Amino acid sequence: MVTIDVGPIIILAGGLSPERDVSLRSGRRVADALRRREIDVEVLDIDDTLAERLTKDQPACVIPLVHGAVGEDGTLHEVLANLGTAYVGSDPEACRQSFDKPTANAIVAAAGFCVPHSIELQQSTFRELGTQTVLQSLIDTIGLPLVVKPSRGGSSLGVSVVHTESALPAAMISAFAYGKTALIQAYVEGTEIAVPVIDTGTGPRALSVVEIRADGGVYDYHARYTAGSTEFVTPAHLPSETLLACESAAVGIHSALGLRDWSRTDLIVDANGQVWFLEANVAPGMTETSTYPQAVLVAGLNMGEIVEELIRLAIARA
Repeated sequence: MVTIDVGPIIILAGGLSPERDVSLRSGRRVADALRRREIDVEVLDIDDTLAERLTKDQPACVIPLVHGAVGEDGTLHEVLANLGTAYVGSDPEACRQSFDKPTANAIVAAAGFCVPHSIELQQSTFRELGTQTVLQSLIDTIGLPLVVKPSRGGSSLGVSVVHTESALPAAMISAFAYGKTALIQAYVEGTEIAVPVIDTGTGPRALSVVEIRADGGVYDYHARYTAGSTEFVTPAHLPSETLLACESAAVGIHSALGLRDWSRTDLIVDANGQVWFLEANVAPGMTETSTYPQAVLVAGLNMGEIVEELIRLAIARA
């Protein structure tokens, strides 16, 4: 086994969020890719001994692949930074503003990209101001269909597409099950795509644009992580100029949010070819059904080699 520079590589995966299983699968996949390059790597879960262990073992670099809160909201990255540990990924502030969807939407819109009209609603407001009145105001303002999602979180947990007024209360309850704030957003019909971005030291660049064709038309948690439930087309079946626009948007959004090393931007292209921003991910999924590894493969790149380059970049940065 080869140890990079001054110590082993630690992959952090798991955690206690609803996305724990996805995180563990991502961690194992990246660990396997590094081991094939004969790199000494260990996958660790998050618990109350983590900071002490990192201080004691002094790994050469940490790769945070923890999804959901803690892993993507800047908390974990803040701990790593305070410990002086080299790590792959964005800095804490970029994580915070990307993980919070209303904040990310505002930044991306200010940078000149199209973002669906949305309203942020606290659970307490939903209860105190009269449920029926609030729901009707949402429909009057945004119209139907619309999308309801937790303002923080990933993997499409708690996300609902609402086509009728009667379906909105259940959608709100589903979103509030994953957080105290819901984001109600105008539904954009079109082709859903994901664009991975990589930066190994020469500036961010987009990998292949991945088109997502989910069974039933909704790319929910089941469609994301159940093999065979979604067809992925890489590169997406879109006109060349639209593909370039998607790549340009993903790189521009990566930069606008201050992201680093790698990210994945989820977009939708409407019937007129307009590209709309949905969300950005600072810890892209790396499972067997995730879009990032598929884009890496189609680009003719090696996942282990890419991660090794990011490790060396992180070590140099630290």
